[in-house]
Amino acid sequence: MGLGLGPEEWQAVRLSLIVATRSVLVSLLPAIGVALLLARGRFPGRALLDALVHLPLVVPPVVVGWGLLMLFGIRGPIGALLNDWFGIRLVFTTGGAALATAVMSFPLIVRAVRLGLEAVDPGLEAAARSLGAGPLDRFLTVTLPLMSPGILAGAVTAFAAGLGEFGAVITFASNIPGETQTLPLAIYAATQTPGGEAMAARLAGISFALAVTGLLLAELAARRMGRLLGRG
Repeated sequence: MGLGLGPEEWQAVRLSLIVATRSVLVSLLPAIGVALLLARGRFPGRALLDALVHLPLVVPPVVVGWGLLMLFGIRGPIGALLNDWFGIRLVFTTGGAALATAVMSFPLIVRAVRLGLEAVDPGLEAAARSLGAGPLDRFLTVTLPLMSPGILAGAVTAFAAGLGEFGAVITFASNIPGETQTLPLAIYAATQTPGGEAMAARLAGISFALAVTGLLLAELAARRMGRLLGRG
């Protein structure tokens, strides 16, 4: 095997990439909507919504995982309905690991998109309005392209962060090889196994390389988009 990794180690790497990708796909559109609401909306409870959105950044990830377990577990109010009506079970599954990762990385996308949105020149939107463009046209032709660096940077950063999510995943989805054992969980399992230090070191190196690559890609993508839009 390349890089000295065995089948189980490659499985953990592959599963981490799958979970991180699915988490971004799940959370990207809702995060854009929430960012628009927080940046442009004026309504009672806006500060409370802002606090709730960013809550996963400040509470222990295990608490987030426990909350998901209470809501989406087989006996939880949402999990029971999904299981009984649609036969969907999230707890202890790859989908559950992706959900836990999505919740933890959601604030990162919201913050990046919001920053990108706040950098949009309101004068350009006003000019489009004066030319007869409706709200949807203005958003699709002016606002969305200009905020795209924030969207791209948020998605890539969330992907990189998702590769390292541990607490919420192990609490909600457990540590099941081939199903929910992502890189961080595989590293943890290796450290608990006699003679597993070498495996833990290899996986830690892979995790570090993936995280650094993701962050560099986020920065490069944001700069590239900025140049395309004439910002630098």
